[in-house]
Amino acid sequence: MTATDHRTDPATAAERHAEDGASLISILDELTDLVTQARSMPMSASVLVNRAETLDLLDAARAVVPREIQTADDIVADADAMVERARQRAEKIVEDARAEAERLVSNEQVVALATQRAEQIVADAEAHAAKLAADADDYCDRQLAQFEIDLGTIATQVKAGREALAARAGRDVPEDEPNDGPA
Repeated sequence: MTATDHRTDPATAAERHAEDGASLISILDELTDLVTQARSMPMSASVLVNRAETLDLLDAARAVVPREIQTADDIVADADAMVERARQRAEKIVEDARAEAERLVSNEQVVALATQRAEQIVADAEAHAAKLAADADDYCDRQLAQFEIDLGTIATQVKAGREALAARAGRDVPEDEPNDGPA
């Protein structure tokens, strides 16, 4: 979108972004483009920004945030389901190993071999289950780390925006002021 685009129906911005499947980052990028491409005021650091267009983008961002949080929750739920499937599979492998061990033990000639083999199967199954659980945990951690990075980027952009607004109004933003309320 360019700074020359003018929408006539402000209520459609959030819907348009939701239909496009826009992410919060793309909406914030669009908002950044709107501000950086805005016409400068002569002899000032201020710019002229279309209020309706800016508010539309902020509404769209608010509409997208719950969806991205739900996506993160879904990733965690998927990882939990993967861990549960791995645990069930490991239990099945262990159960099969025990059944096999019992069958081998019943044969007098291979008691020693059966015991050794059963222990190996159980150890392999437990190692396999542990690896599946560790892989699932690593996947969750990577997804949550990316989400944390995205939230940090958003927080930095919000803080910078508040500081710019405070500077424009000629006041300082206190360090201990919460960032989630109106200025």
